[in-house]
Amino acid sequence: MKKHKIYIIGMGPGRESMMTGEALQALEQSDVIIGYTVYLNLLGERFQGKKMLSTPMRQEKERCELCFTEAAKGKRVSLICSGDAGIYGMASLMYEIGKKHPETELVVLPGITAACSGAAVLGAPLNHDFCVISLSDLLTPWEKIEKRLIAAAEGDFAIAIYNPSSHKRKDYLKRACDILLRFLEGERACGYVENIGREGTKAVTCTLKELRDREVNMFTTVFIGNAGSEITDGRLITKRGYQVEEHTDLCRDN
Repeated sequence: MKKHKIYIIGMGPGRESMMTGEALQALEQSDVIIGYTVYLNLLGERFQGKKMLSTPMRQEKERCELCFTEAAKGKRVSLICSGDAGIYGMASLMYEIGKKHPETELVVLPGITAACSGAAVLGAPLNHDFCVISLSDLLTPWEKIEKRLIAAAEGDFAIAIYNPSSHKRKDYLKRACDILLRFLEGERACGYVENIGREGTKAVTCTLKELRDREVNMFTTVFIGNAGSEITDGRLITKRGYQVEEHTDLCRDN
């Protein structure tokens, strides 16, 4: 039987109302909560009595090692990630490092990833087969990202794009759109959402051609529709394939 346990928690956008009851319960029972500083600040006052530990950006491995160090002291530990811990989060890295700590059990608790929460704000852009692609080339070569964009376009997937821009990657969304425009029409229905589930949430619908020239930030999730997607009343809708008859009001003379 394993001696220690670490919870790896997806906290969604960070708002308590958008976290699962299971995640909140694990945080309540934890002695130590570890995470990136921005995410720790999003937890609010409810957990301020807990011991909070953090490492800067780009020190993810050190953050994970810190979890095992605290657990070895007999502490109940939770590692928090934005969105879902298993979708561009820390879950896989924790399992990799966990090979050196066979005495510690890892428990992943899911959270609402930006593809889901952003889609809900826009309407229903992922209501058919879809894929999620990150434009960050910190850990993935751009050549591989380009191949994935091409494959998604050729397969007519609806696409959710994570990490579309940053201070060092300001033109990456434009580059991605240029790749997609080689295979998709410029009028393809698209949209994007900034600050999902947080103060200042902003949702915009547009065409792929218009999206190419839009400025977005690192807190934005972008959605590219498939061939059956459309913008209706400001909502991005990807049809599931049902046959729906249009309703027509008939006026009769009395």
